[in-house]
This record gives sequence, C-alpha cells and structure tokens, in this order.
Amino acid sequence: MKFRHALTYDATPDEVFAMLSDPAFREKVCAAQEVVSADVQLTPSGGGFDLVIDQVQNTAGLPAIAKKIAGDTTAITLKESWKDASGGSLQIIAPGKPTSAAGTIRLEATGTGTTETVELDVKVKVPLIGGKLESLMGDNIKDGMDVEHTVGAAWLAGER
Repeated sequence: MKFRHALTYDATPDEVFAMLSDPAFREKVCAAQEVVSADVQLTPSGGGFDLVIDQVQNTAGLPAIAKKIAGDTTAITLKESWKDASGGSLQIIAPGKPTSAAGTIRLEATGTGTTETVELDVKVKVPLIGGKLESLMGDNIKDGMDVEHTVGAAWLAGER
C-alpha cells in the first residue's frame, strides 16, 4: 500500500531540521505517543544524521485480528537516514512480524513555513487480510506523525 502524509510547520526548513535532529525532541515525541519504552540513538553524519529508535508500543485499541499478530505489546524499530536538511530515507521495522514500511522523508519550504512529507510503501504479508492490515498500519503511522506534529509545533514555539 502506498502511504503519503504531509505536515506543515510555521518555521523554516533549517529550524524544522534542527528540531528533527535533536534527540530530546525525539524522546519527547515518544513520551507523547505513550510508548512503553524507547531508546533513541541519533548520530550526526555529514550534513545529516542517522536515527534509530527502538521502542515497545502498547497495542491496546487495535482490532482483535491485529492484536493476534502483534501481541499485547510490539517492538518497533524506526530508522531515518538524512543526507542533509532536505530529507532522506525512513524505515519502520517490526522484528519477527510480517510487516514493514520503507520510503522517503523530505522537507520543503512552502510559503513562510515548511512541509514535511513522508511517502512509504507499507507491507503486511498475511494472506487474505494483508490489505486491511496495511490500511490499519498506515492509519497508525499517520496518527503517530500527527502526535509528532503537535509536539513539533509546540517545540518550535519554544515549549521544550
């Protein structure tokens, strides 16, 4: 399933990039997403950075069929590799689960602000219901991004 979600910020691309490359911001996002645990590793790399967030998410609220696959909690690894402030690649991996998401993330100046666009290929390899689960996974990714946006807008306004 193709996934695309765009978020806009009232800040320059450089300000948004600085926020996204700050481990404290990433930890604050994980707390706002109410993950069970999170380990944030951010390493500067040239003009960009490499990010790995290993987290355990609670699956409360998922439909029974999804919980059957995921369990009561599920481990997720989020990997971002930014070549520079314009963008890079994004992977979401659930070790041992038949799910994956991979694609791109980019920042673009729009008017007086910045648009962050994520485009992913979401896959769930489960016969018969894979498409429905891909849609559910896409909804969960969107919800997580929306929480990140809320935290990000506050962060850029000085709430740290």
